[in-house]
Amino acid sequence: MKICSVEHSRLEDGVEVLSSRKIDWNGIIVEQYQAPPNRVGEQSPGALLAHLLNFPSVQPIHLTQQHGERWHESIVKQGDLVLVPAGQTTYWRGPTDSPLSYLCVYLQPELVTKMAASADLNPDRIELMDCFSRFDPHLYQIAMMLLAEIKSGGLMGKLYAESLTQVLVIQLLRNYSSLQPKIIADRYNLPPRRLENAIDYIHAHLDGDLSMAQIAASVSTSPTYFASLFKQATGISLHQYVIKQRVNRAKILLETTDLPISNIASQVGFASSSHLTYHCKRLTGMTPRQITNSKT
Repeated sequence: MKICSVEHSRLEDGVEVLSSRKIDWNGIIVEQYQAPPNRVGEQSPGALLAHLLNFPSVQPIHLTQQHGERWHESIVKQGDLVLVPAGQTTYWRGPTDSPLSYLCVYLQPELVTKMAASADLNPDRIELMDCFSRFDPHLYQIAMMLLAEIKSGGLMGKLYAESLTQVLVIQLLRNYSSLQPKIIADRYNLPPRRLENAIDYIHAHLDGDLSMAQIAASVSTSPTYFASLFKQATGISLHQYVIKQRVNRAKILLETTDLPISNIASQVGFASSSHLTYHCKRLTGMTPRQITNSKT
């Protein structure tokens, strides 16, 4: 899904180091860049089709931003956020004497709109607000977790990325929107029958690329709050539950069949045998090969 203009959305002179484009997450792109000294970053009117969250490098840097007719200056440090809503015009400069590393999160506006609507908020009355250098450790932590997932090659799966994206959008609506609404996920509940049906759906589709939207739709529940409701009802997060069930099914196949490990990984929904090995070792203390060799 294309959510930003290739020619104009990225900060000029930045060299891409890591990107989530190959993983193909829904509604969000996360990219890490390196920029040389004397860098100038500039956004053109209407060029940016996505909301941009920018987290500069670890070392404090001096940034100057022009937004409209106003100028702002700040020393931006680790954990600080620069937020540019889609379609806005902004310009900033810095630093002048050292290379810069920064992390960009491009967020599809339609994703924010859908989550606002599912919270019974009027999306036409909600706009994200421009933010220049505000310390937000929560958003920074989410961004770093998404970056770690890119570095792992998508080891935890799309469901994990969707959960993080959901939390990120809720944080933006709470703290960086025109209405600043209070979004309280636990005002809804997940009836036992719907929980049972959701679990049945998960078990029936373990071999596929499960998404939060698919699971929520199977029980006629809004995907916006489904992850929170599921954890509230079960005591375990949705993606952790799915991973655990995949490992459990793989363990049974390893103990009762002579199928190759790569085939078993595919049958239980892991992208590769290495993904199965990682999670199997993490949850059982044994690798798939060790489980196979221990058969009596």
